[in-house]
This record gives sequence, structure tokens and C-alpha cells, in this order.
Amino acid sequence: MCICVNCHYVDRCTTYHAVEELHEQPHLTDSPSFEAVNPTVNANLRVVGDVVEKEFDVVGCESFAEEMGKWSKLRPGELVPT
Repeated sequence: MCICVNCHYVDRCTTYHAVEELHEQPHLTDSPSFEAVNPTVNANLRVVGDVVEKEFDVVGCESFAEEMGKWSKLRPGELVPT
């Protein structure tokens, strides 16, 4: 799972914004202003029949500042991305 969902900076991070773009998900912000330091993004590809499923998760970041449930606070009632 992407560590960003529990990061203080998720709503203004350019890295998370890029992950949202890759997942074709609505952005938490249209104008991210925070540059993460040394983020590590895992890309997982699965072939299911003729379909290639893509998953991108930030699994490490020197800027990570834990704020449990930050994403959920911004999108109450929505399922947390996994």
C-alpha cells in the first residue's frame, strides 16, 4: 500500500499527484507545492488475460511525516486507495 495515505504532505505532494495521475484518480489538489525528497515508487504490472493491470505505490520517502488517516480526513466516506 502507498505510504502517502498516512503522510502529512499527501494533499500537496507532487509525487502523490503523479501517482494519482497514473491511476487516473481525482487529485487531492490541482496545484501541488511540496517536493518529496527521494521518494521510492514501486510499479507492479499484472497480466490478466489480455489486460495489463498497473499498480503504483510510494513505498519510501525521506520526507514522510506520519499523520495516520490523513487521506481519509480529506476524503471522508471514500475507500482508501490500496
